Amino acid sequence: MDKQSFKSFKSHEDLAIFQLAFDAAMKIFELSRSFPNEEKYSLTDPSGSVCANLAEAWRKRRYRAAFIAKLSDCESEAAETQVWIKFAVSCSYLDITVARDLYSNYSRILKGLVNMINHPEEWTLTQK
Repeated sequence: MDKQSFKSFKSHEDLAIFQLAFDAAMKIFELSRSFPNEEKYSLTDPSGSVCANLAEAWRKRRYRAAFIAKLSDCESEAAETQVWIKFAVSCSYLDITVARDLYSNYSRILKGLVNMINHPEEWTLTQK
């Protein structure tokens, strides 16, 4: 992820990591349409939660601990998505090449989230 000052952003949607997570979640949503009904949500729920929790983290950036906690939720959901990607391949719901691309995207998302967690001062608002 390119390092940018949060001050140049108007919303969480301006974050490159949000855009990557949203695109990956939409890809999963599209692919999951061909899954059996009982399997459709195991992969789409955590992938969408990454975006939702990132939006919430962005709105909580006044409070360092709350910001980090929501980013930790994002990290957990991204890692869970990777596990479900592996299950989808093992169950022959996803092609291995497509799955590798998705898994790689979630590795990049995780890297960006960990960077934000480890350097919250670059993202949080200063309390007065």
